[in-house]
Amino acid sequence: DPGPAAGVRQLLVQCKFPSKMGHVYSQYLGDPAVTPDHTKGPTFDPLYGYPGGRKERVMIATLEEMESAQLPLNKRDYCAHLAIDHRACRQRVWPLTYKCAHEKHTYLNCEYADYVLRLKEHERERRLLERAKRKAERAARAAH
Repeated sequence: DPGPAAGVRQLLVQCKFPSKMGHVYSQYLGDPAVTPDHTKGPTFDPLYGYPGGRKERVMIATLEEMESAQLPLNKRDYCAHLAIDHRACRQRVWPLTYKCAHEKHTYLNCEYADYVLRLKEHERERRLLERAKRKAERAARAAH
């Protein structure tokens, strides 16, 4: 049974749905077999396709530093050390927070680079899922 989304998917195909991008389309209307689950980690080996290995991402700010800076939970990521610097600058020069433009710019660039990296990882996972599906279909056809 293709599920309840099959009717909606068929309707969108008939209406020539202009965009296939976005979480809603890919998660609920796209092919679930090739859509990575964003709530779980990668299903493939992270080193697959990297013969020389990959650079491991490390947190620069420690948990104690983030707690002492009272950094909100949504900012405790790989750019937390820059968020701490930005907040400290804002406290130091208050009310002239425009003087922290460099710290803010550095922090936002780090956040953007992290976002792009997560997008690339999602796309890599999707392509590997599509490849695994194609290989399974090819093996099934060869078996018959």
